[in-house]
Amino acid sequence: MRRGVKAAVVGSVFAVMLGGAGYGAFNFVSALGDDGGSGSGSQAEVKSGPPSAAEVEETTREFFAAWQQGDGAKAASFTDNAAEAEPVLTSFGQAAHIGDVKITPGAAVGDTVPFSVKATVSYDGKSEKLAYDSELSVVRGVTTGRALVDWEPSVVHPELGDGDTLVTEESANPPIEAVDRNGTVLTKEKYPSLGPILDELRAKYGDSAGGTPGVELAVRHTASGAADTPLLTLSEGEPGQLRTTLSATAQAAAEKAVESYDESSVVAVKPSTGEVLAVANNRADGFNAAFLGKLAPGSTMKIVSAATLIDNGITSMNGPAPCPNEAVWQSQTFHNLTGMTPNENATLSESFARSCNTAFVKYADEVRVDSLTKEAEERFGLGKDNWKVGIPSFDGSVPASGGPDTAANMIGQGQVQMSPLNMASVTATAITGTFRQPVIVPQSLDDRPLAQARGLDSGTVQQLRAMMNRTATSGSAAGVMTGMTGSFGAKTGSAEVDGQEVANSWFTGYRDDIAAAAMSQQGGRGGEAAGPIVAAVLRAGG
Repeated sequence: MRRGVKAAVVGSVFAVMLGGAGYGAFNFVSALGDDGGSGSGSQAEVKSGPPSAAEVEETTREFFAAWQQGDGAKAASFTDNAAEAEPVLTSFGQAAHIGDVKITPGAAVGDTVPFSVKATVSYDGKSEKLAYDSELSVVRGVTTGRALVDWEPSVVHPELGDGDTLVTEESANPPIEAVDRNGTVLTKEKYPSLGPILDELRAKYGDSAGGTPGVELAVRHTASGAADTPLLTLSEGEPGQLRTTLSATAQAAAEKAVESYDESSVVAVKPSTGEVLAVANNRADGFNAAFLGKLAPGSTMKIVSAATLIDNGITSMNGPAPCPNEAVWQSQTFHNLTGMTPNENATLSESFARSCNTAFVKYADEVRVDSLTKEAEERFGLGKDNWKVGIPSFDGSVPASGGPDTAANMIGQGQVQMSPLNMASVTATAITGTFRQPVIVPQSLDDRPLAQARGLDSGTVQQLRAMMNRTATSGSAAGVMTGMTGSFGAKTGSAEVDGQEVANSWFTGYRDDIAAAAMSQQGGRGGEAAGPIVAAVLRAGG
């Protein structure tokens, strides 16, 4: 049974290669993976240093000639990784049905050669012309000294990544016309962040949306298992309509907000129903980190931690939560953000609003190793791996890891991992007391079972709402929430990540019946990057 390909997108193009037969003196098979061939038995002197202009020209000419002839194996022999190059090159002529390839090289710049490709995709009596530009680099093979094409799948087409191939076939999933909660059509052209999400929706619900399949050329993500990415439509199918829970208004605001911050993601939900109103990502890799990110959420996790302290009778909103300069737990010293004035007489509400780390770390003595885990799972519905949102998502992770992580987890570090979707849901549960598993398509579409959790007592909800409102009006979130109307609140966060020079910025908040959370790897405190994103979405409403 063929795998489906994604919603049709006209554009881009490709080249072609068929599996090859013999190819004479250059029919090398590399066991080393970096030279295209082994050069077995040769005693010739191995060249070194950068390839000369003549070598760049010769290698490029031979590679292009084999490619145009449809000989994938021979073309792969002119790369520095024949084992990985051959199946990709061969897929063009076989799985992708691409022929009539004409490659035109441009002027080389050092060892880099730009080129254009024109070709024809033909399948079941239907044909479409394709054209695109790419480039390659020529390097010196380590073991043979040959001048070889530096292999990257993107050499053959810029949309190809590791483990990807091309396919042309009748789609198993018909195209869909996704609409928002009010019937507004949602397209990846108007809402770029929705591209991968619409692809996932089509893969799962295309068969049940009432459409008929077309014929498409697409990138097949064999290694990652992600839904196919369509590249060219040879024959239009009849789209079926799929209603989502999204709001075009909130989505437009989310798309615009993340544009200003690199590597950022945001999710907005409707607390009274759990419906996802917006999801946007501004990432170079196209990854849906808004739903699938697994990152330390920093001090936004203090919503769950504060609920843990309240629900276990350890302290309350107006109870003690001293905020010293530092706190030590099992030989690990924790600090607050630079410039925070200590206050040994602080209440939980004050320490929460100022985002004092040490106040929460000092309570690590009074919670059990699994207290935070149970609170997250049983009351906030996190970490059970049972959310059925409608497309793939991560459900959060709050392990009972013990040791220094007992304290670190309380401030959203240690072993805690969340996505913006998780934190938007946390805020929704905190302000309503009811956990409603987020959904991006109605449950009635496929009668899938939704995750359940106990939720919060009304007294805990009242305290969390009051503390989040204080944070938004006079605490660490006040700057970006200035001028917000209605019932609102927020929590800031920053999270240190190994290998990153700057901390990730986190922010979650609510206004009336919309809750949103954002994360930005651009860095800074929560109010500096993630905060403006959330505030913009809250102001737009749903």
